[in-house]
Amino acid sequence: MISESGRIVSVEQDGLWVETVRASTCGSCGARQGCGHGILNSIAAGRRSYTWVLLENRSADSFAVGDVVEIALPEQVIVSGSFVVYMLPILLTLIGAVATNSIFARTLGADGSALLGALIGFMGGIQAVRWHARLNRHNPSLQPVLINTATDPVRLV
Repeated sequence: MISESGRIVSVEQDGLWVETVRASTCGSCGARQGCGHGILNSIAAGRRSYTWVLLENRSADSFAVGDVVEIALPEQVIVSGSFVVYMLPILLTLIGAVATNSIFARTLGADGSALLGALIGFMGGIQAVRWHARLNRHNPSLQPVLINTATDPVRLV
C-alpha cells in the first residue's frame, strides 16, 4: 500500500475529506533530469489536494476537522489505473489507424486515412477512459482507505 498523511477538512457519515500536500520525491532519484514526472512534480510541489477517504466500518463521530490521519491506496489500483489511462488511448489510436487505413486507403490515401483513424481512435480512447472513471467512481476497492490516526503530524503550510 502507498500511504500518505493528511489533515481532515470535512467529516461525513460514510467518509472523510482529507487535505494532503504534494511533496516532491525526486530529490533522491538519479533520473530526475530526464523524467516527465519530475518536471510535473516541480510545478505542483507544495500544492494542496483533497481526497475522499472511506472509513471502512469506523464511526465518523471519532474524527474531527483538523485531525491528522494516514491514508493508503493499494499499489494494484495505481498499476491498473495507469494501464487504463495510458494504454487504452494508445491501443485505440493504433487500432483506429490500422482499421481506417485498410478501409479508406484508396479514397483518402494511406497517410490521410491512417491519420483520420488515429484521431478517431484517440478520441475514442479518451472517451473510454472517462467512461471507465464514471463507472468506477464509487467502487470501494478503488478508493483510498483510512489506515490510522497519524502519530507524526504532517506539516501543512
